[in-house]
Amino acid sequence: MTQKTTKTIYWAGVALTSLWFGTSGICELIKSPVVWDITLKLGYPAYFIYVLGVAKLAGIIVLLTPNRLLRLKEWVFAGIFFDIIFAFCSKIAVLGPLDALDAVVAFCIVAVTYSMFRRLYPVSYSIS
Repeated sequence: MTQKTTKTIYWAGVALTSLWFGTSGICELIKSPVVWDITLKLGYPAYFIYVLGVAKLAGIIVLLTPNRLLRLKEWVFAGIFFDIIFAFCSKIAVLGPLDALDAVVAFCIVAVTYSMFRRLYPVSYSIS
């Protein structure tokens, strides 16, 4: 895969992730009835919804910053994966499997995006 293809897939994934989680974050902050009703039904407290909205929007800002904040982007990807996994588990437990399909789609999009991020910005880890 060429560098250009990798960049294209990465930025397309960042755009989709930003649209998905940015919209979700805004809906959480403006108290959209659809988002709030589902989140409260899943058992999360109201204050948590605001915190989640702010975290999502802050993460999107970091993801959209080109060629910078690479360590912070790692944390953002981790946070997004945690959000998706918790949403999936909560929806399976409370609403049922069909309601969790959106989490599976989001996971796939973010997994491909993160994979392209690692190709663009390889990291070597050491034990010492």
